Amino acid sequence: MLTYIEPLYRPPSEADSLILQVTIGCSYNRCSFCSMYRTKVYEERPWDEIKAEIDYASKAYPNTRRVFLADGDALNIKSDYMLKILDYLYRSFPMLERVSCYAMPKNLLQKSKEELRMLSSAGLKLLYIGIESGSDIVLRKVTKGATSKGIVEGCIKAKDAGIKLSCMLILGLGGKRYSNEHAMESARVASLIVPDYLAALTLMLDDMVKEEFLTKFGEPFEGLSDNEVLDELKLLIKHIQPSNDGKIVFRANHASNPYPIKGILPDDKDRLISLIDELKERPNMLRPHYLRRF
Repeated sequence: MLTYIEPLYRPPSEADSLILQVTIGCSYNRCSFCSMYRTKVYEERPWDEIKAEIDYASKAYPNTRRVFLADGDALNIKSDYMLKILDYLYRSFPMLERVSCYAMPKNLLQKSKEELRMLSSAGLKLLYIGIESGSDIVLRKVTKGATSKGIVEGCIKAKDAGIKLSCMLILGLGGKRYSNEHAMESARVASLIVPDYLAALTLMLDDMVKEEFLTKFGEPFEGLSDNEVLDELKLLIKHIQPSNDGKIVFRANHASNPYPIKGILPDDKDRLISLIDELKERPNMLRPHYLRRF
């Protein structure tokens, strides 16, 4: 049977995927805004456990088309081990079309170009990467453990290897003081990477990490109002200009957002900006706070 060490997380787009927990927790686990894996100690599951779960799932769910590898950054495991897992998955599920997982910028930087190409060829098709911010100031204040240069370098390396990217930004992460910098630098980084998918979530601090976040930020943190979140989102969208005439599927429709917004950038830029302007004038259209969650 499939066994999970909870809490277990997966991207919304993996709702219909088979979840295979190949690692427990997050190998970094020090981002001050994130409480997802704070109750876990990072470890990599042994092959006999993973193989047994794949064997069970292949009989219970033989028509599986998508598999998501949990937990927080499954790409942290050695490439040879990941290749072994991918090979067995595709041999066990004849209809399998895609394997995906969360990854951190450091995971990508630690892999060689050849390793990423091999993983891509073996069927690792999509990586979910938390950029969070393109601002080095904000990244440092939230102890992300990454720089904007490293984020761009790692993401482009993965794209060059043929792996699709779904990247995430967090609106409001820099508070009021760094709102413009956060939006502008995030737009710059997204424009350089040109991820296949880009999602903008809104900062919501869990009680488990709120005090830590405020302490590590190093100065008074003033959160954004709904209108200020919309202003930041507007600035972000306005300045995203994908390099090489690329296209980005953009979403700000997470449950944490004031209002679900989606489109293709840069094609839908004017429409999205007009929608944001309308929302600022009609606050009754925004999602009530009690319905929002991170």
